Amino acid sequence: MSEKHQADAIEPKGVHGTYIENGLDATEHVDLNANLEARIKNPLKGIPREKLMRDVEAFAEEKGLVEYIPLLRKGALVAQNPHEYEDIDGQETLDEAEKTTLRDEELHRWRMPARLFLTIATCSIGAAVQGWDQTGTNGANIFFPDYYGIGSDSTRDRFLVGLLNSGPYLGSAFIGCWLSDPINNWLGRRGVIFVSAHFCLWPVIGSAFCHTWPQQLACRLLMGIGMGVKASTVPIYAAENAPASIRGALVMSWQMWTAFGIFLGTAINLAVFYHPLNWRLMLGAPFIPAVPLLCLIYLCPESPRWLMKKNRYAEAWTSMNKLRNNPIQVARDIYYIHAQLSIEMEIMNRSNYVTRFTQLFTIPRVRRATIAAFTVMIAQQMCGINIIAFYSTTVFVESGFTQFNAMLCSFGFGAVNWLFAFPAFWTIDTFGRRSLLLFTFPNMMWTLLAAGLCTLMPESTARTGLVALFVFLFAAFYSPGEGPVPFTYSAEVFPLSHREVGMGFAVATCLFWASVLGMTFPFILDQLSTVGAFGLYAGFNFVAFWMIFFLVPETKQRTLEELDYVFAVPNRKFASYQVTKATPFFFKKYVLFQRSATLAPLYHKDDDEPVAPGSRMHGDKALS
Repeated sequence: MSEKHQADAIEPKGVHGTYIENGLDATEHVDLNANLEARIKNPLKGIPREKLMRDVEAFAEEKGLVEYIPLLRKGALVAQNPHEYEDIDGQETLDEAEKTTLRDEELHRWRMPARLFLTIATCSIGAAVQGWDQTGTNGANIFFPDYYGIGSDSTRDRFLVGLLNSGPYLGSAFIGCWLSDPINNWLGRRGVIFVSAHFCLWPVIGSAFCHTWPQQLACRLLMGIGMGVKASTVPIYAAENAPASIRGALVMSWQMWTAFGIFLGTAINLAVFYHPLNWRLMLGAPFIPAVPLLCLIYLCPESPRWLMKKNRYAEAWTSMNKLRNNPIQVARDIYYIHAQLSIEMEIMNRSNYVTRFTQLFTIPRVRRATIAAFTVMIAQQMCGINIIAFYSTTVFVESGFTQFNAMLCSFGFGAVNWLFAFPAFWTIDTFGRRSLLLFTFPNMMWTLLAAGLCTLMPESTARTGLVALFVFLFAAFYSPGEGPVPFTYSAEVFPLSHREVGMGFAVATCLFWASVLGMTFPFILDQLSTVGAFGLYAGFNFVAFWMIFFLVPETKQRTLEELDYVFAVPNRKFASYQVTKATPFFFKKYVLFQRSATLAPLYHKDDDEPVAPGSRMHGDKALS
């Protein structure tokens, strides 16, 4: 890599430079730390065809892909001009099967290989442990405190109950999430998921046999280590394997399975309610999803991007070939990803675990991603979902429900939470991540506040029904928005060089505050009652809305590599655009109903053609 490019990769100069590295040549490189013009650049754009073909041959010889040179030549030309593949002539002319495959990416984006869907389904099964565990303790909370001798209303006993509830999140936030980076470096994505599955299997089984609360805490802390490593890796693995056009829908399967785990946990709680070992079965049952995860993960290919990061390009080709329909897509994606990774290479080569962590806050492009990921993750706890997931049975009992009816309402909450996650499959890649958040937070705020206010009514069937109704509406708004977005978003926004440590930080943020919530909510409920607790979290929803408005850019349908340029735009420029352009446009069009209102775009393609925020760009239909 040239000294000029090294400087551009790590120093915020605010100017454009040039680089030549590994045969890749671009005449106008956008500064990834200060993209003041909000430009989205294809690193292959503008390279003369003859030069590009020579670069491809040099790349193939260096990376052990000589047998694929004819395909790589075609792939490089497609990557350079994704919309003009029909016009490629000469020896690199695409055959009809290749053209049909590329057309289908736009017209039939869900036509993907079975191995890709197996990969997403397998790794996301593990998410069910997360959701199921929350609802396991949710039901067991009304039984195990008395068995462990911590069932009184004393401050000590309330704290211990909260500690047991938050144990997995403490283990995740303080140990599991921070192990993600080194274990990923040693074992790869599949190896990490395999190891984490063991932590989500044996300690969970052990929790069903504990006779004292310290034993239970130890099991839950161990389970948390596996949960943290897994939650920091599975969304990354899914994001790196999925095409850009449906990446959000595939990565959000993590939340879909988490929601399914919550639903299944509430169903099991209800089924075993009258069993003599009810709370032990509630705590031990979440081991079930870890079993198929252990058995199926090695049927899935390793992440091609991880293999490329390790300079194992021949293996990356084999892996990518299992995840795409046609070798032309493999050639295009491999060469394009390599071109963009070359820009990041200096950061990758000069860092170790400690420096990568500090660079989350010191390198401007990475820092903006860290702030955005932190915002969406902490917002998931601020919205109040886990006061329902952890304590809905307790809340319903406090509101005057019988224990069984409270458990029944928790089952209803789990069903709504799961069913309303399905719309996100279609909206997360069309409506967008940011738009979903901005729509759902105000609605979560008023439904949570309404649920709390209804508890002030005299005890009656109407009060019971209204409290349950507004809790269910809260879950219905949460599930397609703040439910799937945080883990999907955080897995996308970091460059490959900092993806593991960045995701680890984001997940640690989410799960640490989940543990704080788990420990403090019994006290909040005791001091403020249900209406005060719900009102407090309604206020947090209001704050989270504005944090997202100013700090979270849209990422839908952009390749992981293109997001380098999105997060190169300074936060002050992004926030200024939202205030001076986006807000007046929204008011004119949707409040004053001015159909002629137009929105000047923020981002621009590398050929200076305007691109509206969140719209498709040159690589969105083709590259991943």
